[in-house]
Amino acid sequence: MKSVAVIGGGVTGVTTAYALARRGLRVTLFERHRYPAMETSFANGGQLSASHAEAWNSWSTVGKGLKWMLRSDAPLLVNPRPGWHKLSWFAEFLAAISRYESNTIASTRLAIAAREHLFGWAREEGIDFDARHEGILHVYRDKAGFDHAAQVTGLLAQGGLQRRAVTAEEMHAIEPTLEGQFYGGFFTESDSTGDIHKFTVGLAQAAEARGVQMLCGADVLGLDAGKGGARVTFALDETQESMRFDALVICAGTASREFAAMLGDRVNVYPVKGYSITVMLEDAQSRAAAPKVSLVDDATKLVSSRLGADRFRVAGTAEFNGFNRDIRADRIAPLVNWVQQCFPGVCTRQVVPWAGLRPMMPDLMPRVGPGRRPGVFYNTGHGHLGWTMSAATAELIAGTVEAALVPGVQRKGTPVAA
Repeated sequence: MKSVAVIGGGVTGVTTAYALARRGLRVTLFERHRYPAMETSFANGGQLSASHAEAWNSWSTVGKGLKWMLRSDAPLLVNPRPGWHKLSWFAEFLAAISRYESNTIASTRLAIAAREHLFGWAREEGIDFDARHEGILHVYRDKAGFDHAAQVTGLLAQGGLQRRAVTAEEMHAIEPTLEGQFYGGFFTESDSTGDIHKFTVGLAQAAEARGVQMLCGADVLGLDAGKGGARVTFALDETQESMRFDALVICAGTASREFAAMLGDRVNVYPVKGYSITVMLEDAQSRAAAPKVSLVDDATKLVSSRLGADRFRVAGTAEFNGFNRDIRADRIAPLVNWVQQCFPGVCTRQVVPWAGLRPMMPDLMPRVGPGRRPGVFYNTGHGHLGWTMSAATAELIAGTVEAALVPGVQRKGTPVAA
């Protein structure tokens, strides 16, 4: 039986390990935390949102970033301190503006493909992750935002996604608890939500039951690969060890750039910080006043999801500030204010803040495919769509790895290269 190492225990690594195990490969997953899903896969916005697949690469995004640079509460915030990593990333971001349309369409297709696998695995393994199939409603406060969304809707349709325009009156019929003045919106009935942490933990347990060895608390120190296979050097329980595999898959989120360099590859992932709050709905009034339909507010760049009966998640913003995981009060305040303005009946006395680093490629497309050396593969750089795309890219890379290791197996699907 061929052996594969998976580096990273977030949603991308766990789905990859699970997809590989389903193909009969012997899998070992390395995660530096004590448990899976403790970083970016811990408390995101909860949306499984093909309707949010629009690439960020546009001159309007650049303009907004420059305008907001001096506002600490801006939806998009860039630390002006220069650095080679940041400068090279933004140079490639600008170069990818010409691929905005094609990348948006490709992202939409991946997001739609992921649904079948993710929900199928959850049913098969009995994973309860507060899934809700109520759709996602994009809301717009002015005509300009609504008109741009209409253009994006055309690109999403080319990727296979149908969403419909709704009036302000129809918006309030879809989500009666929403308050405020809106021009209109777009509603995607096929989108859904769920708790990424609960799903990833449940799938990790299912993967273990299928034979995956979960080495949590293992700090990977070195990687090497060649014709003789791959080797992982790591520290576990204050002891340094080394293990050999037939192949390895990098699913290490923001650490993927460093690991790729060890293997002679360049994977220009940048850590884009996002924030979330989890509002605890402790009383009946708050539970009744919180929305059941998931929302995207384009003006504030915030998303929301109802997670079970007593939790309401609000997330968003993008902060380019390197490997900084600090939770800033001035970045959390706009999320709390948004809840108070749009859902005034919700009590915000118990709010749990969180910050995570999205692993983002400059063109907003994940790196999914082989590296330069034999036996090296990547499934990383999903950015804000990691939860949405994870099951699809896991299936793609698992098929690619199986075809490379097992004679006679035909590779299915096309790897996605950055």
